[in-house]
Amino acid sequence: MATGIAAARGWQPGRPAGPLGAHWDGHGVSFAVFSDQARAIELCLFDPGGLREEARLPMFGPVDGVWHGYLSHAAPGLVYGLRADGPWDPARGQRFNRHKLLLDPYAREIVGRFDWGEAHFGAAPDDPLRIDERDNAHAALKGRVVSDHFDWGDDQPPKVAPEDTVLYELHVRGFSRLHPALPLNLRGSFAGLAHPAMIDHLRSLGITAVSLLPVHQALDEQRLAAQGLRNYWGYNTLSFFCPDPRLASGHNGLSPRDEFRSMVRALHRAGIEVILDVVFNHSAETDEHGPTIHLRGLDNGAYYRLRDDNPARYDNYSGCGNTLDIRRPPVLRLVMDSLRYWATEMR
Repeated sequence: MATGIAAARGWQPGRPAGPLGAHWDGHGVSFAVFSDQARAIELCLFDPGGLREEARLPMFGPVDGVWHGYLSHAAPGLVYGLRADGPWDPARGQRFNRHKLLLDPYAREIVGRFDWGEAHFGAAPDDPLRIDERDNAHAALKGRVVSDHFDWGDDQPPKVAPEDTVLYELHVRGFSRLHPALPLNLRGSFAGLAHPAMIDHLRSLGITAVSLLPVHQALDEQRLAAQGLRNYWGYNTLSFFCPDPRLASGHNGLSPRDEFRSMVRALHRAGIEVILDVVFNHSAETDEHGPTIHLRGLDNGAYYRLRDDNPARYDNYSGCGNTLDIRRPPVLRLVMDSLRYWATEMR
């Protein structure tokens, strides 16, 4: 199956009523993304390393705000991004910038590392109302198409009555980081939490459920990155569908997704439920001075709460620069789709 530019030959309309994101059906990949105000959206295909843009395919639609397409013969491993064209008018809350490659908000795996370079910002550095026309594709985050297949065996989440639940809240990195029974390469990771020594410890305490502090892929804030620091706690979500690779060990060559699922499977076998602390009130794009990564460039006003008296600015009820507008159907769908994904595909 084709995973690069050869796949572009099979570009055709997709399923606007189907799931959002990129989904492989065994024969090709369907793509769908919501943007009610965009004039056009392009699917951009990259080489496997995500460094070279090889094709731009105009998406079909929109149908009820959904842009769509289907790549026959495409397969897992395909690296892609999005470009959205539309009005640049920050005073009206519109921040489309076709020069900025956008991450699919439904991406299941992310390629690249965000570097806080100036080219990631939609506005010019000397004028917040003027568009920045530098292309950032070479350094932007991209999505990678994945297969959802995983050998769960006979796994079933334990069903412990609420009145019998004994819950242990923990941070994946901190919980096993210094445990002497673990190999150094597993400490502070999903694989570390699944290690028999950690499971024996939890069971010795009578624990029936672990509540994990945020495991969604997060972004270090700009001020922290400038000081060489990191956001340890993970409450600055970049992707609502990807486990954070910083919490994965890469043990046995597993991807972060499969390492997370292997951890869940091991905990379930020990009779321990897995509960997630999730962050849906804001995203890592911060305020009007922040970068254009995904939602801001796809349809700023559809995803975020903007100030009524000045739509160039954001309602900051979260204290993190922006607030996702869950009153709007596309945002509510994003939240529900994420919850459903973690409860079914990630268990």
